[in-house]
Amino acid sequence: MTTTTATASKNASVPQNARDGQALAATPGEHRQTDRPADQPIRERGRTAIGDVVVVKVAGMAAREIPGVHDMGGGLSRTLGVVRDRVPGGRPNVGRGVKVEVGERQAAIDLELVVEYGVAITDVAQDVRENVVVAVERITGLEVVEVNISINDVHLPEDDNEAPVDSRVE
Repeated sequence: MTTTTATASKNASVPQNARDGQALAATPGEHRQTDRPADQPIRERGRTAIGDVVVVKVAGMAAREIPGVHDMGGGLSRTLGVVRDRVPGGRPNVGRGVKVEVGERQAAIDLELVVEYGVAITDVAQDVRENVVVAVERITGLEVVEVNISINDVHLPEDDNEAPVDSRVE
């Protein structure tokens, strides 16, 4: 099967003398195409602003994907998170333990993690850093200049087995 392409069909909307390299004079009330925003490259037609909350959520989700990360946030924020998660209709806060600074082209991210007992903390931190950088740069297009990680706690296996405190009332 042979395909032929007619060059005239590619420029069919442009008058013949403009295709030959001659500029057309605009008549009164008519705008030349080069004066229109449509002649600008698509990438230059406006700006895109990425909100801090977007970067917070992307970074939080990416950090939680790594094996060995038990939870995120400091002690108080985790306690409040447990209460919030138990409220009917409440959703988990994926941004807990994430702080960001977002500029026009760059982002800096600070993470607070709780890791599982027995994992190599430096390996988990490196995996989290890599996953966060890749996810934020891919999804938002921002350059991640740094990801600072603070390990706030280690989750012990017996922490899950704590007996519930008996209530004095029924």
